[in-house]
Amino acid sequence: MRRTDPEGHGPVRYGPPLPDDGLPVLPELSAVLAAAAAQGGSEPVGGGSGLLDAACGYWARRGLSAGPERVVAAPGAPSLLLALTAALGGDVLVPRPCAAWWAPYARLLGRPVFHVATPAECGGVPDPYALLETVRRVREEGGDPRLLVLSVADDPTATVAPPEVLHEAVEAAAGEGLHLVSDETWRDTVHAPHDTMWLSPAEMLPDRVTVVTDLAGALLPQGWPAAIARFPEGDVGDGLHARVLDVLTALGARVAAPVAAAACYALPEPAPVTDRVGAAVRLHARVAAAAHTAVVSAGALARPPQAGRHLYVDLGPLRSALGAHGVGDAQDLEEFLAARLGMPAPGGHRFGDDLGALRVRLSTGALLAGTNGELEECLSSTTPLELPHVHRALITLKSVFDDLRDDAQRWEPPR
Repeated sequence: MRRTDPEGHGPVRYGPPLPDDGLPVLPELSAVLAAAAAQGGSEPVGGGSGLLDAACGYWARRGLSAGPERVVAAPGAPSLLLALTAALGGDVLVPRPCAAWWAPYARLLGRPVFHVATPAECGGVPDPYALLETVRRVREEGGDPRLLVLSVADDPTATVAPPEVLHEAVEAAAGEGLHLVSDETWRDTVHAPHDTMWLSPAEMLPDRVTVVTDLAGALLPQGWPAAIARFPEGDVGDGLHARVLDVLTALGARVAAPVAAAACYALPEPAPVTDRVGAAVRLHARVAAAAHTAVVSAGALARPPQAGRHLYVDLGPLRSALGAHGVGDAQDLEEFLAARLGMPAPGGHRFGDDLGALRVRLSTGALLAGTNGELEECLSSTTPLELPHVHRALITLKSVFDDLRDDAQRWEPPR
């Protein structure tokens, strides 16, 4: 890759964080954290009993029962994935594109990472035939694929994998003896939960799936690192649980006591938390739908966003217009759009996509930027897109993409 020196735009140090919700911290959460701020310590490695019980209750309400002996807590999902990758060994398979933080942890451990194409319907899960072919090729070349990381509700594509597509991918992975890590960070941010069928891979393959959820997806602010993992039953799950605890111990990966207190409050989903999560999801769904309309109307390609606080845009159809601005790859596009939109626009190469493909992830939280009062108004308004600061941000987005469309039309050869 070009321009990936440590002083430039390296794939790890300059990797994009999880899309932030851009909203003020829930007052009840702030109060819990403040009350625990005098506790200068941390949870035991893997989490204390209160945090693990709260995690078990969270998953039980989603049909994934587990006892505390099958659950681990850590300061963020990256430390859990690092521990899981170290514990499982072997080569790692991920979809293309995938969350920006998945691959660096395998590479940090010296593990090869192989990207697998996704089906047309969605991102987050591999195409089953591409998965089988990749596993076959890796083994023929002397590799040892053992771990597949996937996400039903996906970052970066903002799609939700249909059950039939997920089932085929899980079945193919099971047939090859792979262990699956299901990143369910965005599970609680599905835009139309009553119209979207959600299935966890852990329901389909209960003895070979570990579920990881970063609480920054819906329950906690991004800067309060806490995540939970649920291990499968049986000897495989027991051994993996023990090895992950060993790795977390070696890393000193403990959840800070005040953050643990906030997580213990949020995981049981009291009314203030569920009300805020619901309001935030509705707000981001509206902003994402408006942003999607703006970019598609300008001739770009994007799957309709179904979850999370982002959308994934392919500007390939506007390549001629972008080329006139010196944009030839995803790194150029990232810099071009960030300057014109006044917001981060990480290129697809951050997510394992081809550098030459003109793709970016746009985050809806950046389109809400405003004062705390304006942001609170966004949550309570029945017409948040008409609020002045949101309207201005969407107009800027539309103008930038419309200008590219007009430029592309001028560059079209006469027929």
